[in-house]
Amino acid sequence: MGQRSPEGPHVRDVQRARVSIALVFAVHGAVTGTFVTRIPWIQDHLGLSPGRLGLALVLPAVGASLAMPLAGRIVHRYGEKAAVRGLLTLWCLSLAVPALSFNLPTLCLALFLYGATAGMADVAMNAQGVEVEERLGRSVMSGLHGMWSVGGLVASGFGVLAAHQQTDARLQFAVTAALLALLAQPVCAGLLDVRPAAEEEAPPRFALPPRAALAIGLVGFCAVFAEGASMDWSGVYLRDVTGSSAGTAAACYSAFAATMAAARLAGDAVVRRLGPVRTVRFGGATAAAGGLLVVLARTPYLAIPGFALIGIGIAVVVPLAFAAAGRAGSNPSRSIAGVATITYTSGLVAPAIVGGIAQASSLTVSFAVVTLLAAALVPGAGALRHRSAARREQVPGLEPAS
Repeated sequence: MGQRSPEGPHVRDVQRARVSIALVFAVHGAVTGTFVTRIPWIQDHLGLSPGRLGLALVLPAVGASLAMPLAGRIVHRYGEKAAVRGLLTLWCLSLAVPALSFNLPTLCLALFLYGATAGMADVAMNAQGVEVEERLGRSVMSGLHGMWSVGGLVASGFGVLAAHQQTDARLQFAVTAALLALLAQPVCAGLLDVRPAAEEEAPPRFALPPRAALAIGLVGFCAVFAEGASMDWSGVYLRDVTGSSAGTAAACYSAFAATMAAARLAGDAVVRRLGPVRTVRFGGATAAAGGLLVVLARTPYLAIPGFALIGIGIAVVVPLAFAAAGRAGSNPSRSIAGVATITYTSGLVAPAIVGGIAQASSLTVSFAVVTLLAAALVPGAGALRHRSAARREQVPGLEPAS
């Protein structure tokens, strides 16, 4: 991993880094939570059909998939702390751009840039999270991703209020982007300044994951498909299928984010008790049950609980996939970048598939596909048994949790 001083890290520094990286995850989630609650506004503002909206929503994942492999090189050159701070700031500022679009092509370009900065920041902060987890000697990745959901939940609450008040998303996004970019500076102050060893070669600009991590990426693929479909389309589903108001449709994402946040915050304790394989299998069954409820729903009173169950079921899958990826090779940032590229490819195809199927048939049929992929987590969970035998140095005074 990164180069350390001879004395090694102090307990206080690692505990401070844990708090700092948790806040980084929260800020990152707040950007997403702000954006997704106003997707119906963007659709109405530009007059987009479900198919055209689905095409536009492909672009964030395209940008992320192409940019994520570059993150390992950025981390290698500047160190984890500087990389996280710089990339998180760019991600926050990118929020202002999509609402300024005036047609489909400009929206696609804006969402491409939005996704590229999101993906690179995601890789850098997950690499820091794996480093903190290894030095602590106990599971913290689920809790970190829980803080991402908390950030998304809080921001979505403001999004619901803005939608209810019919606030122009251009103003909302600009103000929120500026505030979050400013907040990103102090929250990064406590991160570990991890740098590569002098003899370590820079990773290639585009890195595939280690062979052992490919199956891990496929597990993440299924989970992120369900997550992305629910985040991007839950509001539209509530409005078009159940006839909900704009405020209720926006609140559906809040329910989804709330259950994901709660499940992720409790996830580390659950994983320690059940193990990653059984946890993911149980989660896949829960998400599939939620998807079935969404498919059958004709009122928001069934659809919102269904999306909430999807959130519970897939909550810990991505954190476990990233944690496993960080241990699948000798260079955690490179392994995470490669697995993230595979995982978020599902974000690339999910909006197009959901929108395309909705255009050809209905959103109900689209979420039947989501349900099947969630169910695939049950047999696929065995991939998370893989762990590298090598463990990085733990901090003296920090005992692994039992």
